[in-house]
Amino acid sequence: MTESANATPSWFVRKDIDGFFGLAIDNIVQILLIVGLCQGVLGFGADLIYGRILPGVALSLILGNVYYSWLAYRQGLRERRDDLTALPYGINTVSLFAYVFLVMLPVKLDALASGIAPPQAAELAWQAGLVACLGSGLIELVGAWFGNRLRQLAPRAAMLSTLGGIALTFIAIGFLLRTFANPIVGLLPLGVILLTYFGRVDFGLPGGLLSVLVGMVLAWATGLVQWDPAVFEKAIQPLGFYFPKLWIGAIWEQGGVLSKYFSIILPMGLFNLVGSLQNLESAEAAGDRYPTAPCLAANGIGTLVAAVCGSCFPTTIYIGHPGWKDMGARIGYSWLNGLVMGILCLSGTLGVITYLVPIDAGMAIVLWIGIVIVAQSFTATPKAHAPAVVVGLMPGIAAWGALIAKNSMRAAGVGTPEQPFQPEVLVANFKMSDTFIEGAFALEQGVILLAMILAAITVYIIEQQFGLAALWAFGAAILAWFGLIHSFAWTPTDTVVDLGWGTGSDWAISYLMLAALFVFAAWLNKRNKQNKII
Repeated sequence: MTESANATPSWFVRKDIDGFFGLAIDNIVQILLIVGLCQGVLGFGADLIYGRILPGVALSLILGNVYYSWLAYRQGLRERRDDLTALPYGINTVSLFAYVFLVMLPVKLDALASGIAPPQAAELAWQAGLVACLGSGLIELVGAWFGNRLRQLAPRAAMLSTLGGIALTFIAIGFLLRTFANPIVGLLPLGVILLTYFGRVDFGLPGGLLSVLVGMVLAWATGLVQWDPAVFEKAIQPLGFYFPKLWIGAIWEQGGVLSKYFSIILPMGLFNLVGSLQNLESAEAAGDRYPTAPCLAANGIGTLVAAVCGSCFPTTIYIGHPGWKDMGARIGYSWLNGLVMGILCLSGTLGVITYLVPIDAGMAIVLWIGIVIVAQSFTATPKAHAPAVVVGLMPGIAAWGALIAKNSMRAAGVGTPEQPFQPEVLVANFKMSDTFIEGAFALEQGVILLAMILAAITVYIIEQQFGLAALWAFGAAILAWFGLIHSFAWTPTDTVVDLGWGTGSDWAISYLMLAALFVFAAWLNKRNKQNKII
């Protein structure tokens, strides 16, 4: 940390280039998912994607990245520091998938079943996505007023281990598998990243930039990416400028979606809120403390801007602040990312960029960020709380295992509209190999809240504050009763959250019994201490 009367933050430093590549690649991956899912799953046309959705994405990314850059600069002036790293910001991946598959797709299928033509059905699905995004933004904005209190109640191990579980599985392992699936392309860039940021080797170029260049050259040289005039022509078709518009009328027309899909929108908004809180705690553990309420409010406003300007996808404070800070990124990587992502989304050039620079060329940076986040879960918490960190990691691992299990079944042809899941058969088959897959599905639902609760309970057990452990268990019982954690329902193609009165009664009763046990332990511990004094 640099602290002196003359220490002032800079809007851009050399290491911001590394941070920019890491954050930009992450954002590009999310935008690629948006384009791919909207085209392949929802059947949206180019006008809908490039003319409405991506301009909304652009404005939300510009707004958030500029704000968090400005906040870091102002905080640096106040604290007389030039080493503050702006909070990373982008599209929320979990909400992206949830709103595509659980809100927009059902609306489209219902419309088609009612005899509505495909273009009009796609229009209705897009409008439903706007309403869902708006709902998430409102929840995040309201949550800004009590978020700081939640940070004070939740132990650091509970916050950081939750992020660690997500980083280990949904970020790191996925890119690790991809690295070893294409080792000639993936391993050398990973080596550059590890040498630069762990080995402190100076290659004369920013490590992130060098890693991307090496990966890009290897991808083209080995034939992993090949020149295809037809594919390239398709990539340049959307080129042009797409001016953002307000779509308040489209939201108003589908206002009923908010109540119909409230069981999806509410947990997504809450998960986004809790995830942002955990990322703020992660930033503070790395040495950068930001005010809770303004950060959460800006996040909610960014999501609201996305919705009214055409995007169906909420934004969030990103996981990975410690990784970008260790890279040496400061303020410039954030505003530069917002500027570049805005240009890509507004100009239709995203397809060209992603064709020339494949994901494999930059995945080493994202993998490294996942490693740093998991490591921080242990290094930034008291040594005695290490068991709680391990407990907090496990729900994320289980959720990733549930995803892999379902993907495996789909790859085998099960879990499709033509051959839907048969719960009794699947559960029985998994049990034959001593795999209780329904436990993984239960841990998958509300994984962010669940991991935090289990880790917090473990922390308070370690600290012998059994009364606080009982309160957390009681809170878990309430969430379980309403289905916000654990409770799931089978659909023909997936397992989804099952909200409602008493839907998670078994888990709720179990947590109540656990709370009673902790209360008894608190009484027993107090009595034993009194006997020792006597």
